[in-house]
Amino acid sequence: MKTKKSLFILTVVLLSMVVGTTHPQDIGTAAVRDIDNILQEKDRAKVMNEILEWRLEHIIPELMRRERIDMWLIICREYNEDPVYLTLVPEPTMAARRTSILIFHDKGEEEGVARLTGSFYGMGKWYKSIFTDQSKDQFEVLAEYIKESAPKKIGINESETWAFGDGLSASFKASLIKALGPELSARLVSAENLCVGWLETRSPRELSLYRHICGIAHDIIAEFFSNQVIVPDATTTEDVVWWIRQRITGLGLEPWFQPSVSIQRSKKDSELYKDNPRVIRRGDLLHCDVGIVYLGLCTDTQENAYVCRIGETDAPEGLKEALRRGNRLQDIVMAEHRFGRTGNEVLSTSLEKAKAEGLTPAVYCHPLGVHGHAAGFVVGLWNRQDGVPVRGDYPLYYNTCYAIEMNNKYEVPEWNNQEIRMGLEEGGVFTKGGCHFIDGRQTKLFLIK
Repeated sequence: MKTKKSLFILTVVLLSMVVGTTHPQDIGTAAVRDIDNILQEKDRAKVMNEILEWRLEHIIPELMRRERIDMWLIICREYNEDPVYLTLVPEPTMAARRTSILIFHDKGEEEGVARLTGSFYGMGKWYKSIFTDQSKDQFEVLAEYIKESAPKKIGINESETWAFGDGLSASFKASLIKALGPELSARLVSAENLCVGWLETRSPRELSLYRHICGIAHDIIAEFFSNQVIVPDATTTEDVVWWIRQRITGLGLEPWFQPSVSIQRSKKDSELYKDNPRVIRRGDLLHCDVGIVYLGLCTDTQENAYVCRIGETDAPEGLKEALRRGNRLQDIVMAEHRFGRTGNEVLSTSLEKAKAEGLTPAVYCHPLGVHGHAAGFVVGLWNRQDGVPVRGDYPLYYNTCYAIEMNNKYEVPEWNNQEIRMGLEEGGVFTKGGCHFIDGRQTKLFLIK
C-alpha cells in the first residue's frame, strides 16, 4: 500500500510539471487538434471504468480515514439519485434501480475498505451483495449487517451546506433509523465532507486527461471566434450560440449549460446600432462562456475576441492592455492558492494585492470536475466579494481542479475612456507543484477580420 501511495504522489507531481503549458493560439492551427481525437462511446466507457476502479481502490480509503468515518452509506432510488451515486457505479449505469444502496466499510489498513451493495440488483465485481435473501426488506438486511459490523461512525449523505452531500431523502432516513434502532442511529453522522472530497479529488489519469478535455473546449472556441462562423454585420450572437450548441452535440459531447456570447462596444457604436444590437459589428469586443462534458468531467471557459474594422490588422492597444491586466489578475489569484487555505482567505488576499497594483478586480473561482459548478473550494461569488459564508471556509486540497474565473474593469483610451469588463475563465489544477492552468490561457485576443 505504501508503494502505491508513493507512486500516486510521484505521478501527480510529474503531471503538475506538464499540464497548463499551451493554448491553441500559441501552437497554431496546423497542429493536431484535441477535437479530432474524441473517443467513441464504447471506448469512453472503458476508460471511465478503469478510472473508477482506481478511484475506488485509492481515494475512498484515504478520504474515509481523513474524515474518520468507518462506514459510508449511499441510499437512493431510481430517478432520484444521490449526487454521488452515479460517480460510484460503472458505465453504462444511467440510473439507480429501484432502491439502491451502496456500502463502504473500512475494516482497517490490513483488510481495506469493503465495497458492498444492498440493492435489489447485483453489481458484479464492483460491489459484493449483502441482499442475498430477497424475502427480507432491504433496510432490515442493511441493519443486520451494520449490527454485525458495529461501526463507530456511520456516514450518511445529509448536509445543510453542500447540495452534493445532501442526497439522502427524508423518507429513506426515517426508514434507516427505524431499522437501526436508537443505539445504532446515534452513530449516524453527516458524510458531507466525504461526498465533497470524493467529487473534488482527481486521480493521476484524470489530471492527465483533463488537459485533453480542456483542449477540446479551446478548439471549439477557436472555431467560432473566427470568420469560419462569424461574418461581421450579418451574424448575430444568437447565431453563434446555437452554432456552439450544435457543434458540441455534433461531436457526441454535452454542454452542461447553455453557451453565451455577448458584445461590448463603444458608446458611439452602441448608439449607431441600437436598433439591432445583437448583430456582431466591426469594432466589437466579444465574450463567450462555454462548458462541455466529456469522460465524466466538465470544462468552463470564458475568452474574448475583437472584430476588426476595415483596414485594421489588430485590436486597439487599450483592449490588449485590458487583457494583459486580466492576465495579471489571474497570476495574482493563482499564486494565492496554497494548501489548507480557505476560499475566503484566498479571496481577501487576492483582492488586496490586485487593488494595490491598480487593478479593479472581481474574483469568483469555483471547483470544476464531475459537475460544472462542482464540489469543493470556493473563492468568492460574483455578488459576494466580501466572502462566502460557510462554503468559503472549506480548505484547499491537492489534486483538485477549478474554473479560475474573474474579471477586471479597465477604461479603454480608444473608446473615450469607456470602462469595459474583461471577463476570463480557464481550467486550473492544484497539486503539490502549485496552481497551474490545465491547458494554458488566453493571452491574445482572437481576431475576426
